[in-house]
Amino acid sequence: MHALETSRLLTEEYSAKILLATMGRAKSAFELSEKLGIPIAACYRKINLLVSAGLLYCEERKLTRAGKRVNLYKAKVKNARITFEKNCIKATIDMIDGTTEDYNYNIDMSLFMSDGSASQ
Repeated sequence: MHALETSRLLTEEYSAKILLATMGRAKSAFELSEKLGIPIAACYRKINLLVSAGLLYCEERKLTRAGKRVNLYKAKVKNARITFEKNCIKATIDMIDGTTEDYNYNIDMSLFMSDGSASQ
């Protein structure tokens, strides 16, 4: 993933809610859906996307009283920063395991250099 995709994923409403809610205790998709007001199908889609991106993981598979297996998810993200700098967008994610993920998206500003023929 590059910085634009990463920043979009981190700031999208459902993804952000799921990551924030799972920074403490691990939670099931049903619990996240119910407490955060996210439709269950959308919740599972976002969970799968966040797991694929390496930002969320299944901490435990629990057996319910009804005999059903339920996954409990926890954020891998400790904190994240999105920075706009000259010619660059940076997304930096500090993970709970102490590692840091850095993503950069650079803009070639020479595309915007005037050749003198541009109208104002």
